[in-house]
Amino acid sequence: MPASDAPAFEMFHTVGFAETNLVGNVYFTRHLEWQGRCREMFLHEHCPTILASLRDDLALVTLHCSCDYVMEFSAFDRVLLRMRLDDLAHNRIGLAFDYYRCGADGRRAHAARGRQVLASMRRQDGELRPTPVPEALLQALGPYRVSHPT
Repeated sequence: MPASDAPAFEMFHTVGFAETNLVGNVYFTRHLEWQGRCREMFLHEHCPTILASLRDDLALVTLHCSCDYVMEFSAFDRVLLRMRLDDLAHNRIGLAFDYYRCGADGRRAHAARGRQVLASMRRQDGELRPTPVPEALLQALGPYRVSHPT
């Protein structure tokens, strides 16, 4: 079960009809789109200097992306997506995502769990080369680090 009290970057989203399939539930790939949007909003709000670097020579390459589904979302469900730094090694960043359905009564139901692994890379001579995670990004992610039991 997710550590709901642990610090996390939070993004709310209201599901629209365009995100659902013929059956009426959210199409499974939308969860991955929401992970990407959450990551973008984190950079926008907490690390805008990285956005300028991404326009220059920095690349945050997604190496792995996954989602485990617990319950469905439907149109007009209110979704809370919580993102945490799960792992950091060399030029790799592991992000953990928890999805909640938010009820009108304020209750939250855990609906899915996701993960992404990113590589910090620089464009040099027409190639991508590993580079350390920029210090500004490390500082921005620091407060959202998951503490793993030893």
